[in-house]
Amino acid sequence: MSQMPQLSACPSCEEPLESGDRFCGACGYDLSAVPARPQDNPTITMNGSVPVQGAPAGAYPEPPAAPPAGGPWPGPGPDGPGTPGAAHLPTDLPGTGPGGSALPPGTPPPPAAPPAPAADVRFDRPPQPDGYAGPAEVYRTQPDEYPLQAPDPRVSAESAARAAGAGGKVCVACRAGRVDDDGYCENCGHAQPRERDHMEQESGPVAAVSDRGLRHHRNEDAFALGTTALPDGSPASVAIVCDGVSSATRPDDASAAAARAASETLLAALPRGAHPQQAMHDAIVAASRAVNSLAEEPATAREHAPHQNAPACTIVGAVVTSGLLIVGWVGDSRAYWVPVDRSAPPARLTEDDSWAAQMVAAGLMNEAEAYADERAHAITGWLGADAYELEPHTAAFKPDRPGVVVVCTDGLWNYAEAAEDMARVVPLDAAAHPLHSARVLVGHALDGGGHDNVTVALVPFPAVPQGAGSA
Repeated sequence: MSQMPQLSACPSCEEPLESGDRFCGACGYDLSAVPARPQDNPTITMNGSVPVQGAPAGAYPEPPAAPPAGGPWPGPGPDGPGTPGAAHLPTDLPGTGPGGSALPPGTPPPPAAPPAPAADVRFDRPPQPDGYAGPAEVYRTQPDEYPLQAPDPRVSAESAARAAGAGGKVCVACRAGRVDDDGYCENCGHAQPRERDHMEQESGPVAAVSDRGLRHHRNEDAFALGTTALPDGSPASVAIVCDGVSSATRPDDASAAAARAASETLLAALPRGAHPQQAMHDAIVAASRAVNSLAEEPATAREHAPHQNAPACTIVGAVVTSGLLIVGWVGDSRAYWVPVDRSAPPARLTEDDSWAAQMVAAGLMNEAEAYADERAHAITGWLGADAYELEPHTAAFKPDRPGVVVVCTDGLWNYAEAAEDMARVVPLDAAAHPLHSARVLVGHALDGGGHDNVTVALVPFPAVPQGAGSA
């Protein structure tokens, strides 16, 4: 085994070395791979003669062609230019001051500049344990690790107890900090799940589930449920689902306001004897007014940009009685009919206010082509102060058999668009277990990708007397 050359500094990063080092402690360079230094013959002699054979030209830095000011370079050795000269130290040459004058004798040399880091070598990592040396590629490719000390369970428990005792919420991430009014942990800063990220409700025989989905940062859908009795004492069920328009201002507020206003109007009108179809029309109008009120602006703002980016949403609702099914909508949220007897055909009960629906209605495209277009979901009707004209759609049906009404946003029907597709994913016992079935449908959308907020309400037909619900 050949003897390893003795080096004073690493050839890669110029880190000072100690005798016997086999690897550079800074960059991990394999010092055994350094070739032995050839005979120290200068490539250009001080008197300007031709290079001496031995070391290839360019193997070592060339010295300056002219001596520095202040004194001549030492001459060649006594045996001629072909013989290596004696070694000289930097202090053998007289130095000069800033103005060119000679320095006084005994002046110490200036401190050497720190070695420049070699390319692709990182020095911002933690120090390695003694005796550890690895290839430089390891340092260049692996990130630094900054392990955090685990919190003391006793401290966490005490902090959580204090937060809970003060009436606040405890962080779901660190389980120690108190959640402030903005929804962030005061200890670790983690954002807390918002109430609307996932909502579930069961009102007698009616149930709904809403989820933020997997791609959106917030849930802009909303729903409202209720049950009441008609003047003759027969039951009636109500479900409203709204989808905020993401390109508008405050879409989450718009959907919540619309759902609340529509359900309140229906639950107030039906017991007074209003016809369910007329009550649905009036409920959509009330929802529109509620959304419009969110766009109130100073008069000067309306002069410059009237209703600019006004809050907006879509709406779809269903009223189910003992023998009548009413749906109403504006936008592209939908209602489906799925019979309990799956041998009977299902049906879609609404028509979208959308670009795709207009293309199909005009005979310019078939449904598959229209909904495959990137403009398919551009809506042509919505609730909001910047809507062109409010045109509530209502329709009445008299089913001849039991079934369930699926009221949903496009976050669900994007994954079960045709009525047959929707019927296949609705559980067979949906009329008896609406809450569980709504969870199943939301899970179907999330499994499909969850690209949008997902909201679905299930209303059994005929209406179930109050007090009955899912088992």
